[in-house]
Amino acid sequence: MLTDEERRRDFPVLDGMIYLNTAAEGIPPLCVGEALQSYWRDKQRGMKGREAHFARLEECRKTAARALRLSASEVSFCSCSAEAYNLLASALDLRESDEVVISNLDFPSGATPWLCARTGLKVNLWKAREGALILEDLIALLNQKTQLVQVSLVSFYNGFRLAWRPFIKSVRKYAPNALVSVDVTQALGRVVLDCSDADCIVSSTHKWILGTHGGCIVGIPERSAQRLTARAGGWFHIENAFEPDRFERVIRKAGAASFSVGMPNFAAIYALTSSLRYLEALSIEKIDAYTQPLVDLIHDGLVALGIKPMAPHDPANRSGIVSFQHPQSGAIHGVLEDANIHVMHHTGRIRIAVHGYNRPGEIKVFLETLGKARQRLAGPASR
Repeated sequence: MLTDEERRRDFPVLDGMIYLNTAAEGIPPLCVGEALQSYWRDKQRGMKGREAHFARLEECRKTAARALRLSASEVSFCSCSAEAYNLLASALDLRESDEVVISNLDFPSGATPWLCARTGLKVNLWKAREGALILEDLIALLNQKTQLVQVSLVSFYNGFRLAWRPFIKSVRKYAPNALVSVDVTQALGRVVLDCSDADCIVSSTHKWILGTHGGCIVGIPERSAQRLTARAGGWFHIENAFEPDRFERVIRKAGAASFSVGMPNFAAIYALTSSLRYLEALSIEKIDAYTQPLVDLIHDGLVALGIKPMAPHDPANRSGIVSFQHPQSGAIHGVLEDANIHVMHHTGRIRIAVHGYNRPGEIKVFLETLGKARQRLAGPASR
């Protein structure tokens, strides 16, 4: 994927470290730091710097649109996925008689706005079985009252990747009034997206797309723009924000543009433009092809150690994440950290994430260290 020289040039921090935690925090290439310096130089120009800020914003919009396979007018930005989903909730304006479907493999940002709704709408939970979301379980939850189905293309929890085509066809058939929102935070930048026909696409910017905090990409196709126009106050998303009638009525921009309610976080926009262009030059297709064997190596290595991964391993639907549970996960994590191997540990679960800057040799060292840690602890792996 990257030559040794390119990796040292673009990711010097990875020298001497095995980083398998991109699902939590991506390591930005040095060009992203240079983009932040460019923002700083433009900011130092005061008001005159805004011309460069807004030019970069439009450049980022076009670059992000290519990544989502949408048009530039269908893409906008806010500060984080939590903000995006709360704005989505305002756009839907759901009533008590309405129903929403969420899954227990989703990140809290995509699930909690509906649970916090004041109207007491019905929230149906699509529960995973053996680490996978089964389509027949979803179909049983869908009906004419379903207004939204919220999913993650790749689960942050266990790396399960939704089979998009059967999923979207089922929702359109059994819940004809429903909008579909998909969080691609754990997919964009790592796998080839196949979900451009969703009604709302959301992605954080600090993980697989190797940007910084403080940003979120929102994609809303034109066909869904009128139904998904945020009702929040602000100014950047309002057509008549400074017109004579501004204290009498609000005219909102429709669709994705309505999710940018205030001044953009230009620092995050500069960083995102650079990181997306870097990944685009590498090619997501090539990143996916390169990393899939590494994911296979992890999965097969865990199985050889007697550890059952938390999600089924479907060669046609792999992601960059493999998770497993262990009763002594904290101790195992400590051993890995001592060896300068970085993975995610949380409540009995260890999550490994593989991106294009990882190496086959790193996977082998990880598996060897994990095997030695388990032998030392003499604790059987749990399912």
